[in-house]
Amino acid sequence: MSVQDLLTLKRIAAPVASPDSTWVVWQQTDTDPVSLKRAPGLWRIPIQGGTAERIADLPDAGESAPAFSPDGKRLYFLSGKSGSDQLWVLDLATPGASPQQASAFKTDVAGFLLSPDGSRVLVWGDTARDCPTLGCEHDGDTSKPGPGSGRLYRDGAGFVRHWDAWETPGNYSRGFAFALDAAGKVSGEAVAIDGPADTLTGDTPTKPMGGAEELAWAPDSRSVFFVARQADRNEPLSTDTNVWHSMLDGKAPHSPTLTNRGSDTLPAPSPDGQWLAWAAMERPGYESDRLVIQLLNLRTKERRALTQGWDRSVGSIAWTADSSALIVTAGDVLDTPAFRVELVSGKVTRLKLAPKGVSEGHVANLSVLKDGGLLYTRDSLNGPAEVFIAPRGKAGRQLSKANAEQLGALQAIEASRFSFAGAAGDTVWGQIIKPAGATGKLPVLLFVHGGPQGSFGDGWSFRWNPRVFASQGYAVVTVDFHGSTGYGQAFTDSINRDWGGKPLEDLQKGLAAALARDPALDGEKACALGASYGGYMMNWIAGKWPDRFKCLVQHDGVFDSRAMAYETEELWFNEWEHGGKPYHEAPEEYEKWNPVHHVNKWQTPMLVITSEKDFRIPYTQGLAAFTALQRRGVPSELLIFPDENHWVLKPKNSQQWHETVLGWLDRWLRQGK
Repeated sequence: MSVQDLLTLKRIAAPVASPDSTWVVWQQTDTDPVSLKRAPGLWRIPIQGGTAERIADLPDAGESAPAFSPDGKRLYFLSGKSGSDQLWVLDLATPGASPQQASAFKTDVAGFLLSPDGSRVLVWGDTARDCPTLGCEHDGDTSKPGPGSGRLYRDGAGFVRHWDAWETPGNYSRGFAFALDAAGKVSGEAVAIDGPADTLTGDTPTKPMGGAEELAWAPDSRSVFFVARQADRNEPLSTDTNVWHSMLDGKAPHSPTLTNRGSDTLPAPSPDGQWLAWAAMERPGYESDRLVIQLLNLRTKERRALTQGWDRSVGSIAWTADSSALIVTAGDVLDTPAFRVELVSGKVTRLKLAPKGVSEGHVANLSVLKDGGLLYTRDSLNGPAEVFIAPRGKAGRQLSKANAEQLGALQAIEASRFSFAGAAGDTVWGQIIKPAGATGKLPVLLFVHGGPQGSFGDGWSFRWNPRVFASQGYAVVTVDFHGSTGYGQAFTDSINRDWGGKPLEDLQKGLAAALARDPALDGEKACALGASYGGYMMNWIAGKWPDRFKCLVQHDGVFDSRAMAYETEELWFNEWEHGGKPYHEAPEEYEKWNPVHHVNKWQTPMLVITSEKDFRIPYTQGLAAFTALQRRGVPSELLIFPDENHWVLKPKNSQQWHETVLGWLDRWLRQGK
């Protein structure tokens, strides 16, 4: 499997089933093998299986986010055909009908949700806070540029910059409800779900990662639930997102979650209109606290925590059609399977969607069909997401086969799981991924995941992909060290104030366990690689485990904890990880695990990668690490992307990233210099 293969595999998302259970439609992104230009489009297949075909073909228009009208007569989606991203509609009841533009806002539509009765649509996108609809002539910028190009951020502002963009104070992602006319097009006056301009001010969905899962129509189509965090001087320190309820009357929304200062998200009203479910974190300032399902009886106002006794963090919530249970996803020991949670008892049952002997992999984009079946995507170490459908109580069957031919022509990989006694004697899990049928000794790559509250489980990635590296003749070892998710909240919490302690011990013991388990692994030829927290760990390993590896690859890693404390944007994360105080109040907490103090021991050749639009771990951290390597005389290279953020996303940049990394590994593991 080559880098070209990785870049040209098809990317599937957002599957939806027609109300009459006849068709399944999904969003599929194809990549031109020469130009590497990506083109999203819509595909469909009979729900019973068959041949997939592209629909609503608007060349170079980028169709995405399909949704059937409740009566199944129309298919809505987003398209850039008009020059901006707008809502489009296809009349399915008229053979040969062409898609029609359904909205013409002055700004891009970022997403939409149809009301359950089909009479309304909720749309959202970036617009001025004082704009009465989606898009005005002005953007609401309150930084008021003067005769020059400078932006003035006043005292009390929220984020100055966030993720990969400088903020425009006064401009937010906002939602508006509109009526749909007889032709299915947007009509009438807008109703802002965030109410008058002097009430709630903030982004919905939240930035930078929020999406449609943060908004929901009430089943009677008369109101909307959504998630937002107040944008003020506390925003860079606050994880206090709340679920809000707008009655679509133009008045201020109200929130049933204000008493919880932690994160509240994933609003999901029950089909019978009686319950509101959502996921909540208890501890303010901690973005990786356990997400527990909360229930509010919308009639009696009774509240209860449904999954308080289940030591897993939910990632998505969907109701069964009869409102008797919820179907959720959650990380669980290297997998992300689906679970059924009973409404009355709170009993949790892991669903067996994969065939016997096959791991669940990573289940996502899950929805519940009227007959109790499940529609979802599944990906794994072996391949990217495909669409699956599972009748109630049965294993799923694959509907889409977008990548079957391309993957079938490639060498297979073998993935095995292992566990060992890590730090404090706790059980820690890992994986070994290598080419199937390989003979002889294989050089070893130790992958260290980011987060640090994350997991290198049985899932596909278009950025850090073990199969690509294994296909070059390497054995990839991953370790879910202390701090990883899917093993209970105490295990996740254990990295707090211990960034370089238990995780490093787990990595050391995990690599030793993998080498002892598989004699095909050549421990004398090993390199370590990681990004974000994994990049921090490369800098930490360089000083605390300096004689183990032939080379290191450090991507977007923290080099100097003091500089990081003042340069990053989401301050809550960095402060929580180091005891909950800012640097000036507890410098010792930050300096204890600061890689900069151990540069005098650096000797391992290192490739440093960073990006100029990375505001999470600013590129100056990478420059400083490279300077340290150069001043120490350690063989090193620096790769900087001027147009990427914390992730490398553009196809040609991804190609360059892979070619540079693979060339670096070849230099030290095969050429030996």
